[in-house]
Amino acid sequence: MSRVRALVRRLLDPAAGGEGLVAAAPRLPLRELLRRFWPYARPHRRWLLAVLALIAVGQAIDAATLWMFKVVVDEVLVPRDFGPFLWVAGAYVGLTVAGGLVSFADDYLSTWVGERFLLSLRTDFFRHLQGLSLDFFERRRLGDVLSRVTGDVGAIETLVLSGVADAAAYLLRIVFFTGALFLIDWQLALVSLVVAPLFWLATRRFSRAIKEASREKRRRSGSIGAVAEESLANAPLVQAYNRQAHEVERLHRENVGAFRAEMASTRLKAIFTPLVDLIELMGAIVVLGFGTWALSQGRLSLGALLAFLAYLSQLYSPIRGLSRLVNRFFSASAGAERIIELLDETPSVAEHPRARPLGRARGSVRFDGVGFSYPKGPRPALDGLSFELAPGEVVALVGPSGAGKSTVAKLLLRFYDPSAGRIQIDGFDLRELGLESLRENVALLLQETLVFDGTIRENIAYGRPGATDEEIVRAAQAADAHEFVEALPAGYDTLIGQRGRRLSGGQRQRVAIARAMVRDAPILVLDEPTTGLDAQSGERVMGPLRRLMEGRSTLVISHNLITARDADWILVLDGGRELERGTHAELMAGDGAYAGLYRLHQGSPAAAAPVG
Repeated sequence: MSRVRALVRRLLDPAAGGEGLVAAAPRLPLRELLRRFWPYARPHRRWLLAVLALIAVGQAIDAATLWMFKVVVDEVLVPRDFGPFLWVAGAYVGLTVAGGLVSFADDYLSTWVGERFLLSLRTDFFRHLQGLSLDFFERRRLGDVLSRVTGDVGAIETLVLSGVADAAAYLLRIVFFTGALFLIDWQLALVSLVVAPLFWLATRRFSRAIKEASREKRRRSGSIGAVAEESLANAPLVQAYNRQAHEVERLHRENVGAFRAEMASTRLKAIFTPLVDLIELMGAIVVLGFGTWALSQGRLSLGALLAFLAYLSQLYSPIRGLSRLVNRFFSASAGAERIIELLDETPSVAEHPRARPLGRARGSVRFDGVGFSYPKGPRPALDGLSFELAPGEVVALVGPSGAGKSTVAKLLLRFYDPSAGRIQIDGFDLRELGLESLRENVALLLQETLVFDGTIRENIAYGRPGATDEEIVRAAQAADAHEFVEALPAGYDTLIGQRGRRLSGGQRQRVAIARAMVRDAPILVLDEPTTGLDAQSGERVMGPLRRLMEGRSTLVISHNLITARDADWILVLDGGRELERGTHAELMAGDGAYAGLYRLHQGSPAAAAPVG
């Protein structure tokens, strides 16, 4: 067995296929895995009992059908008496029909229970992922997470339900068929069971190695998904820089790791299967020898011997099945470990147990000595930042890249909590408010225009579920989107493609503005709203942006000082700290950092029209 383990280590050698992009999940005992996922099966326990009852009846029918074979030989064929044939044939037909009905009910009901189990587990798992904080998605590869939502969740059903049902079927078959063997000849039955411990020993020896290979296969599947998702999502960049061969090599490297894990598992199973066949053959030869001797001594009839061999051939099958089922459990447990790893993740931003609903806010925002550092960040992203945003006021945060501007937006939406100081809306600390009610009061327009692969109507209504068609159209008109939407072949029902690729950058931005319009939140955050747009497109969205900002407390985040000059006042950041603040005129008169940056941007072709 040491040679088998050495084989597994060699085939799974990281040097042969790379370490992989995804780390292995923590290992857990089988008992812990079953304990964690049994609650999803508990609501269906009555149906599970029904499945087990059907399995028991089915195995009993199979045992009775084989017993009829003994009757045919001993009462019809050997004595050459046709008399009992009719009732034996009728019994065969009845047992076959009953077996078919029971098999149909078993298959249908067990599939229904299994799919319901998967439905609730996958939904709860996805709900858990949706509740995790933003930092989780920033440190996890999306392709690996998707692999766990699809493939790994499916493996758990084998571990908790179908595998258990198969084990029950095997055990009941062993019980019924062993009972039949003892009814025929208890001495011969004892002889036939001598090889059973050999099955168990072989399984025990191989199962651990197979589990290692299965765990590696699951990990590599996550790595493959991560590479594929990342590469295909950035197809324009890959092709523009002629990096297709590099991306193919990345995927190939992860596939090599998966290939080696698959070959390790296959080779182990290829060794295990003939070994089990050999053990089974040994048992059959011993039984045949003893049975022939008993037949020659007159202790056993021909029908009994033939029925005994038939039962025995069917008995070794479930014993072998149990041996393989152990390996299936270990394979499924590797997927279960990957699911539990994410289920054990907790949101870094936790809602207070007695969080208060905010209602509709007036729009007063206050940062009081706020400090924040990203995990493993080289320096604080914000350091003692303080400012106030009055209801209906427009404040611009400006500064170079990395100054901490976007971090302010993330903290305001409570994607993260500050490590120092506090943030208030209408005098309430954000940590005291319910997350849902807090975010209902904020509309966000991001630098990267995020839209879904759906219709324009659906993307606008995403800002406020339940919005009427009239409200959607009014929002689109205010965002200067109605005209181009009406010109599309299907109007508001036009599918815009993944990430809105069937629309231009300016059109996507106007759809996003309409989404913020229909949300009608009292606080608005504009995070680099014109970045990535040419001068003409940038100018086109300025009118809608001005209408969107009317009557709302607006935080404009921009490194482009031209877009921020008409704000009520401007806060200049650098390295997470405040450098200066004031109106555009005051800061220009002060001839400080802002004035220098403004003169630099004023001559830049990227300059855009004012927002205020």
